[in-house]
Amino acid sequence: MNDKKKGLLKSLLIYVLIIGGIFLIVNLVGAPKNTVKKLTYSELLSWIDHDIQNHMEIEGADPDKTIKSVIIVENELVGITDKSAISEKNFSTKAYDIYANIPSQEQFYEDVNRIYEKYSDGQKVSPTDYYFTSNVQQPEGVSWWIELLPIVIMLLLFGGLMIFVMRAQTNGPNKGSNSFVRGRTKLTDPSQNTTRFGDVAGAEEEKEELKEVVDFLKAPEKYTKVGARIPHGVLLIGPPGTGKTLLAKAVAGEAGVPFFTISGSEFMEMYVGVGASRVRDLFEQAKKNAPAIIFIDEIDAIGRQRGTGLGGGHDEREQTLNQLLVEMDGFTKNVGVIVMAATNRNDVLDPALLRPGRFDRQVLVNYPDIKGREEILKVHSRGKPLSKDVDIHTVAALTPYFTGADLANIMNESALLTARNGKTEITMETIEEAINRVSIGLQKKSHVVSPEDKKLVAYHEAGHAIVSYAIPECERVQEITTIPRGMAGGYTKYMPDERSQFTTSAKFRARIASAMGGHVAERLVFNDVTSGSTSDIKNATSIARSMVTEYGMSDLGPIFLSGEREVFLGKNFQQTSAGVSEDLNKRIDAEISRLLKDGEARATKILTDNREKLDGVVKLLLEKETINREEFESFMEDRPYDPARAEAFRFGRKPEPLKAEEKIDSEEENQE
Repeated sequence: MNDKKKGLLKSLLIYVLIIGGIFLIVNLVGAPKNTVKKLTYSELLSWIDHDIQNHMEIEGADPDKTIKSVIIVENELVGITDKSAISEKNFSTKAYDIYANIPSQEQFYEDVNRIYEKYSDGQKVSPTDYYFTSNVQQPEGVSWWIELLPIVIMLLLFGGLMIFVMRAQTNGPNKGSNSFVRGRTKLTDPSQNTTRFGDVAGAEEEKEELKEVVDFLKAPEKYTKVGARIPHGVLLIGPPGTGKTLLAKAVAGEAGVPFFTISGSEFMEMYVGVGASRVRDLFEQAKKNAPAIIFIDEIDAIGRQRGTGLGGGHDEREQTLNQLLVEMDGFTKNVGVIVMAATNRNDVLDPALLRPGRFDRQVLVNYPDIKGREEILKVHSRGKPLSKDVDIHTVAALTPYFTGADLANIMNESALLTARNGKTEITMETIEEAINRVSIGLQKKSHVVSPEDKKLVAYHEAGHAIVSYAIPECERVQEITTIPRGMAGGYTKYMPDERSQFTTSAKFRARIASAMGGHVAERLVFNDVTSGSTSDIKNATSIARSMVTEYGMSDLGPIFLSGEREVFLGKNFQQTSAGVSEDLNKRIDAEISRLLKDGEARATKILTDNREKLDGVVKLLLEKETINREEFESFMEDRPYDPARAEAFRFGRKPEPLKAEEKIDSEEENQE
């Protein structure tokens, strides 16, 4: 908890104590000093009747048990059994033993006289003949400060609340304005921002693109002198975890300017107009601190396309977007404020947001390549004791398509596993386990699996591996295991080929056949199939659908029929099936089915021709539970196991070529 929050809590505590003390004093002042018994008028007359009877008929009555003095104050009667001297004080019901309301003084005296006459044979009496003294007093006045006390308490409560609210508004990062309107904008001072481009690894091209922005913020005259206009907005696009936010922070750190950051969702509230007000306030703050950078994370929360019919004409999100468009396009010339934003859904953004003059520069922050991953791993391995057998290049080779966040998680998970196992250095084996944990899930060694299920999983995974081995276009098998991990009962791990950015039709068909390998193996061996093939069939169907509707890799020819991949807020619901007739939909389904059946038939032929190999791989899996690439390939090629090749495969290196038949040589050329 920071000092500002502590100060607010301290102030609130002081106010609570003050108010509590006031209430305590009031209660103490107003508390009765003794117990006062209130009688009804008839009970009072009965009491007096009893006392008169005792006084007149019973000699030697106890004087302490009779009324000594009565004080009449307007319509209240107070009787006491204490000394009569008390009666000389001003009236207060708290000072006497009993009191009661009376109709009037005349009525009271008349009733007392009647009681006396009852015991004196009708002899007339007057108040001077009573056995108790009687006098009349004015009511005691209430002190003026007692009357004002409730008003003072209310003023203190209201004033304390107002002071607390004002301090909450003025002591935070949004000092000087209404915090409800200002939202949750965070301002990072240049002196506090220590992030630099050197802290961002694996994104060299992206950094080069953004260095121009830094240079403009540092020396704008260099560009304005030749009539150049720096982009008003820079949109960072890329998958989650690739370092978009870190890049934006590094730009601000390199330029040495204030860095305002807010999430797109933080503009929105349940009240109409708040989002637009927060946008205006954010830009006002940035202009006052110019040169500055505004960073809006997850801008798709407010920047989705308008006019979809979702919500009325006064939709709060659209109002917020409209205000953002106005602010970005309404900068005064060279104001020195640059807007940066990040999203992984640039396809849903409103076109007006992407036009020149707003987000007119887009930087793609994609998955890092092997060189980028190596640089990222070097950054995240700082301060961690690595064993001599750890090779950062090897770890980078074993983590294709991992983002910077994934790699940071791997190194952190490796450190946790090392500490958990009581070791002092992170080994390569620990890093490999961390990779599997992050990509697949936690290994369930203690999970009890029946022999039947274990055999089923072994045949399923062996089917995938053998089909992949037999088709040159498939990725090479890295590891096969029957040990449950995460949601999987077992898995076959492949080493993707990163040398090419493009995927051919032959590779897609090979992937479909490989995905069908487990399903086909179950049917061949057990004459039945299980639900364990669900994810494989789903993956194969997705590939086939993309081949038909997006890539033009079917008999329908080169035509794009996919429409939007999914329905989402901010796009037209009807785009998904727009322009596709019912007959064409049937042909699409037929082509997808044909591709899947071709892949299934291809896998069936491979496994039928290699049934002995299938049984042999299953036997190995049942014995060892996990086999690596060299164990698998040496068995498939009927050659001795080569530890040197196994070590090379494990560390992502290309082994020495085998001196064998041409088929094996050609397969080795496809290896990494």
